[in-house]
Parts: sequence; C-alpha cells; structure tokens
Amino acid sequence: MEASEKVELEFNSSTSNQPNRFKILLWKLLKSKTGLLGLTIVVIILISGIFAPFIAPYDPNKVSASDMLAPPMWLEGGSADHILGTDNLGRDIFSRIIYGSRISILVGVFSVLVAGLIGVTFGLLAGYYGGIIDHIIMRFVDSFLAIPTILFCLVFLAVLNPGVLTLIIVIGVTKWVLYARLVRSETLSIKERDYVKAARTMGVKNGTIIRKHILPNIFSSVIVISTLTVATTIITESSLSFLGLGIQPPTISWGIMLSEGRAHLATSWWLSTFPGIAITITVLGIIFLGEWLRDVLDPRS
Repeated sequence: MEASEKVELEFNSSTSNQPNRFKILLWKLLKSKTGLLGLTIVVIILISGIFAPFIAPYDPNKVSASDMLAPPMWLEGGSADHILGTDNLGRDIFSRIIYGSRISILVGVFSVLVAGLIGVTFGLLAGYYGGIIDHIIMRFVDSFLAIPTILFCLVFLAVLNPGVLTLIIVIGVTKWVLYARLVRSETLSIKERDYVKAARTMGVKNGTIIRKHILPNIFSSVIVISTLTVATTIITESSLSFLGLGIQPPTISWGIMLSEGRAHLATSWWLSTFPGIAITITVLGIIFLGEWLRDVLDPRS
C-alpha cells in the first residue's frame, strides 16, 4: 500500500508544476525560428478569419462589371483599390481570400475535433482492454486505411448534400484512424507503468484509470498529431471544393477560388495563384508549428 502511494505521489508531482512547464515551452518557442514563424502565420490567419468584416476592404461577393478581371496593383492596368486584382465578376480577390480563411480554418479545426473524438475513444478501448476488442477495432482501422481519403470523401459527398457540416463530418470520419493507431500504441505502453498497476491493485475502476492516468499522458501526442492533421485537412477541403463536391457557392473558400480561376489561367493568372499561395502559406505555418510541438512535447524526440 505504501509503495502504491509513493508511485501515485511521484506521478502527481510530475504533472503538478504546469506554470514552469509553460514558461519552458514559451522559451523553446522563442528560440525556434520555424516554430515562431509557424505560430505567427497561424495567428495572422486566425485574426484575418475572425475579424474579416473589419479587415476586408470590400464585400467579397460584391459584383462590379466595371472592374472585371482587373490585374494586381503592381501590373499595368492595376489599381490600389484592388491590391490583388479582381475576378471574372469584378469581386475583390484580397477580400475573398480573407473571408476564405474562415472556411478553411473552420473545416480544418472541427474535422480534427471529430476525428480526434472518434479516434482517441477507439484507441483507448483497443489499447487498454486488448483481446477481441483490440482485434475488431484494429481490423476496422485497417479497412479504412485501405481506402484513399479523397476517394472516400468523393463517394460520400456525391451521395449527401455538399456543405460545411457534411464536409466536416466526412473528413473527420476519414481521419480518425490516425488517432486510433497512435493512441492504441501509447496506451499499450502506459498501462504497463507502475502507477497504473498500483491503481489497479488499489481497486481503482478502469474508467477512472483511463481518465486520470492514461489520457493525460497521451494528450501531448494527440495535440501534435492534431496540429499536423489540420494542415492536411485544409488541403483536402480545398481539393474537394476545387472538384465541386466541397463548399458550395456563394460560400467562399480557397478551393472554390482555385476552381473558378482555372478557366482564366492563360490571361488572368492571379485568380488562382493568390488563393493557392494562401493555402501554401497556411499549411506551411501549421506544419512548422506542429513540428515544433512534436519536438517539445513528444517524449521520443
């Protein structure tokens, strides 16, 4: 009994000094150029999406026949009124990119939340209980991995009504297997540690052990994979919107802007180029931030 209490005390003391840990993470972030760059990009994108009505100079859906296909301001015929030019309906590209960030971040974050909720739950069950439960869940995971993500999404979106909510659910359902495999492997390791064995000896219920001893110890790994998954989810959303099965007009997304601009690539390259640059910068920023999180949070790094 005394040994189990000692193990429990050591575990609690290792997780109690959160303020100092936060200061250490902040110091490491300031020392990491890529991590700081990634955080800066992500913060700018978030601020742009949240405060889009105050930042965007124009209504993103306002049509202007006199300003159709106006080039960026630094090209001949361009104007400072439209910094990045206009599209084939005279709508301001810069304003549409700012509003488009809302959808990309919304779909990216909430799809990851759906995937994380499903994947962490199944991963914990498979890793902790093992046996037939583990076998069934992992065979289910293998079947999902055998189907390409884009193909899976295309099939479901072709049957269902495309929209923001549908897209979030469909992408979330395709991404959960990543969490399930990670959480299962982490749980298999953690459940053999002394403080978990001590808790079992003391008669602590399985649900309490999972909630208080296993889940907090896999949280860092889940945060890391979630950050990186947001980046791939944004690309998936843009690809599906580009194919016409994702976000539907008049809702603005970067994928729709790419799709609308492909017919004018030869003469008005800016219609697709700037949304593509926005996607690239956002994904790189999230990846940089995710790589930094992996370095400081993953115990194997």
